[in-house]
Amino acid sequence: MSPRFQPDDKLYKQRNTLKVEYVPDNIVGRDNEIEEYEAALQPVINGEYPDNIFIYGKTGVGKTAVTNFLLNELEESAEHFDVDISVITVNCDGLSTSYQAAISLVNKLRSPENHIAETGHPQSKVYRLLWDELNTLSGTVIVVLDEIDHLTDDTFLYQITRADNNGYIDNIQLGLIGISNDSTFREQLDAKVQSSLCETEISFPPYGADELQKVLEQRAKIAFHPEALDEGVIPLCAALGRQDGGDARRAITLLRKAGDLARTENAETVTTNHVERAQEKLEAQQSMDIMRNLTEHEQLTLYALTTLAAEEATPARSRVVYQRYKKLCEFRGRDPRTARRMRSFLSDFEILNLTVSRKEHLGQDGGTYREHELTRDIATVVDALQTPISEFGAHQSIIEYLPDSGEEFSTLKD
Repeated sequence: MSPRFQPDDKLYKQRNTLKVEYVPDNIVGRDNEIEEYEAALQPVINGEYPDNIFIYGKTGVGKTAVTNFLLNELEESAEHFDVDISVITVNCDGLSTSYQAAISLVNKLRSPENHIAETGHPQSKVYRLLWDELNTLSGTVIVVLDEIDHLTDDTFLYQITRADNNGYIDNIQLGLIGISNDSTFREQLDAKVQSSLCETEISFPPYGADELQKVLEQRAKIAFHPEALDEGVIPLCAALGRQDGGDARRAITLLRKAGDLARTENAETVTTNHVERAQEKLEAQQSMDIMRNLTEHEQLTLYALTTLAAEEATPARSRVVYQRYKKLCEFRGRDPRTARRMRSFLSDFEILNLTVSRKEHLGQDGGTYREHELTRDIATVVDALQTPISEFGAHQSIIEYLPDSGEEFSTLKD
């Protein structure tokens, strides 16, 4: 009996190069930003004190990729010219306080067996340990704080950007690179921190369709065999990526998903049809993630509209949705939000492309009202709302859409 899984390289040469983590040997579509960034890093090779650099732009516009690429180049150049530099990177995703960020950096500088606990230390001790660790280094030290906007206070940023002026470090030249998905983050900082952190600011705008096409062509050449992609695949992926806000990660992921679909179907080439179907799958997954991350009362509002859709009672007026929403709340003793607040939830759903609404007029003296309906199929919404359904009960209208998982749901009736 032959093994179930067989090697398959008919389409792909190096599929891993379509992963987000992959950094190509050269970066395309970001020439202006790279030029600015290089100029900001040049003092390091000259042995001069580095500027602090603040990088900002939406997700998927190349901030981290360009940073990793240029810092790799900088370290290679430093080795060639015998310049002493160290680069320490901390991803702030999962860190919310300055205390957590400081401990994370201390542990980055220490060997694993000497890591300190994440809690239980006086703040003054944590910073003392940080200065001690930094002072064991020499030359230029660059600290990269990726997703810096996750930090909710700026004590850590104040401490580290003022460390030299305050006499905490004496053996090194310390530079900071902050990378943020939120362009307004710097505006929320204390004036002194903003001045120190943002000595050089570089904005990464969304990719245009032409730039995305260059990025995808570069990845496709490495990832796929020649002739594996139909002619329209790259332009379509680029166009859809541009519609999604110029997100290169999204466009690359779309290309990979299309390739995986083609491979699953044992197709000779990846076609635009594979791209279109991959886009539908990605949109469905994105919608699922959005719905699962809604607040409880947002989920209950969406649940209420879903039950009406299951009864074929949509488009439904706002007051009808509110009546159903109130019943769901009352079933578990929750205080419902006001009708106005619930209507704002419905407006937000439309922005998130979960629903569509339209304004109806009853004539000159009849006033106006809004009607709402889902843009996602009922089964998908029910799947995403498993948590509130299990807690508040399964409305009789959606019973047929529940997964056959053996889980018991109390049944809600009008």
